[in-house]
Amino acid sequence: MTENTIETLTQKLDLLIEAVSKLAPRAVPQTDINEANCFVWAADPGFLEPVHRVNRIDIGLIRGVDRVRDILVDNTERFAAGLPANNVLLWGARGMGKSSLVKSVHASINASRKQEAPLKLIEIHREDIDTLPKLMTILKAAPFRFILFCDDLSFDHDDTSYKSLKAALEGGVEGRPANVIFYATSNRRHLLPRDMIDNERSTAINPSEAVEEKVSLSDRFGLWLGFHKCSQDEYLEMVDGYVRYHDLKIEPDLLRADALEWATTRGSRSGRVAWQFIQDLAGRLGQPLKD
Repeated sequence: MTENTIETLTQKLDLLIEAVSKLAPRAVPQTDINEANCFVWAADPGFLEPVHRVNRIDIGLIRGVDRVRDILVDNTERFAAGLPANNVLLWGARGMGKSSLVKSVHASINASRKQEAPLKLIEIHREDIDTLPKLMTILKAAPFRFILFCDDLSFDHDDTSYKSLKAALEGGVEGRPANVIFYATSNRRHLLPRDMIDNERSTAINPSEAVEEKVSLSDRFGLWLGFHKCSQDEYLEMVDGYVRYHDLKIEPDLLRADALEWATTRGSRSGRVAWQFIQDLAGRLGQPLKD
C-alpha cells in the first residue's frame, strides 16, 4: 500500500469520524435549580436554562386590573406557603398586562419571602407543551415550588397537543406534582378558536360530547382571570404611573394631550400602548428610563 493511498484513507476516515460524531446525541447540560429563580424550559435536549435578568416591571405599575391582581397575588402566596392553590388562566384583551402581571407577582412574592426558599418561575413555550410530562418529572423531585408559565397559549385546528396539557394539569395517572402550579395567558377564554368549536359541533356524531372535549381544557384551570379593555381614565393613570416612576419632566396638561393623541393614532388604549407612549416620550425628552 503506497503512502498516497494511506493518506487518502486517513483523510476519509477522519471525515467519517467527524460525520458520525455529529450524529451522536448531544450531552444534556446539567440543570442547577439553585442558580436562578427564573428559567426557560429548553425541550431539546431537555434542561432548564437560567434567566438572570428577567424582563418585568414593578407590580405597582400595572394599573386597571386591581381585582385580578389581588386574586393572583393571593393564589400565588398560598401556593408559595405550601397551601392549596389553583392553576390560573389569564385571558382577555391584548396588551393589558397578563404576562407582565405573572412575572411581577412572582418577583413581589419572592421579595417578601427573603428568609424562605424562593418560588421558581419556569417559562415553557407553546410549541413545547407536549413535553410537559418530561419537565414535571424533573421538577417533582426538586426541593422548591414552581410556577410553570406559558404565555399566549392557544391551539389551532388539528392540534392535539392540548390533550398533553389536560393530562399534565389534572387528568394523568400521577396528576400534577404538589410543588408545581400552571399559569397561562391567552386571548381566548377557551384556548381554542371559536370556529374550531363550532366545526366540532356541526360534524361530530355527538356534538355536545365533541364540544365538551374541547372546552374542558380550560376547566382544568381553577381560576379564570379576565382582562378587559381599559377606559380613558385608566389609560391616563397608567401613563401617569410610568411618568412618576421614571421621573420624566413634562407638564401635566401637555402629557395628557400627548398621551391621548398617541392612543388615538394607535386606535386603542391598553397598558402596552401606554408603555410604548412612555418610550417615545422619554426619547423625545432626551431622558433615560430606569432599568
